[in-house]
Amino acid sequence: MIKMTMLLKRNPDIDHAAFVRHHRETHGPLFRSIPEAKTHVLRYIQTHPTEGEFPVPQADFDGTAEIWFDSPEGMKTVLESETYEQKVLPDEKTFLDHENTLILVGEQTEIIEEKA
Repeated sequence: MIKMTMLLKRNPDIDHAAFVRHHRETHGPLFRSIPEAKTHVLRYIQTHPTEGEFPVPQADFDGTAEIWFDSPEGMKTVLESETYEQKVLPDEKTFLDHENTLILVGEQTEIIEEKA
């Protein structure tokens, strides 16, 4: 299994609320529509900053996306698919600042197991 974590910066031409709405309501379902994702994506979650006081400083990002793939080859298959290249990637360019979005790909080590 391989995990891609993206620290997302929004397109400066849209506000944060529009970014979150688009990410959740348009981009997520569009990514889910990739036929190859049904085979190779194990999980996909989005996180957006929450207002409030926390005991840690908030990073200056508009959200994250985490996608678990079955393998590096599966990741390549999804990200090089016709649907990704013709529909999902062009959509990303409408609401993301690609130059300032950070991506980390790696293997995950579980320290505390998910509670049932």
